[in-house]
Amino acid sequence: MSKIGNTILLLSYLQNGRKYSIKELSEKLEVSKRMVRTYKEELEKVGFYIESIRGPYGGYYLPRNHKISPITWKETDLEILKKLKEKNPDFQKEINMLIEKMKICSLEEEKNISNKDKNLYNLFSKACKEHRKVKITYHSLKKGDTTRIIDPYELFYFQNGWGLTAFCEAKQDLRNFELQRIIKAEILPEKF
Repeated sequence: MSKIGNTILLLSYLQNGRKYSIKELSEKLEVSKRMVRTYKEELEKVGFYIESIRGPYGGYYLPRNHKISPITWKETDLEILKKLKEKNPDFQKEINMLIEKMKICSLEEEKNISNKDKNLYNLFSKACKEHRKVKITYHSLKKGDTTRIIDPYELFYFQNGWGLTAFCEAKQDLRNFELQRIIKAEILPEKF
């Protein structure tokens, strides 16, 4: 998996509030302990402060009250920045950089999402907020179509497509699922 994919997965593991040793994280991510430390540093650079416990029983954890939410922008935010740019000629370069970042972060994502992905996005967004289990039929390149029950935690945008981090009951572990590979999804009455 790529560096950014592993960093997102590390954040997903830590989001449940459990403490993980560096060795445990390196095994889960299939990288060296040094890379786990690098991912932690990268996350801290963007505002996710991961707690460290030193010693033989130490490790990393993210406090439970720390909510991970995607950065989203609206068209009105973009218009406000454009007006600020007109009024503040001294900051045109900085404001132009912010406008470009906003376009990359969210405005382009909304344009690229298909109707199927939009419906799945809405379904999983609701399931995440309500902490409801979801039964999915997922297409895997190795195993074909499989039916799974998952606990969805967070939606994320990655490499021109939406993904979902969820606990998979069949694998008893966190997994990332591509929305485009989910054939069918049904919210279940059970909560997690």
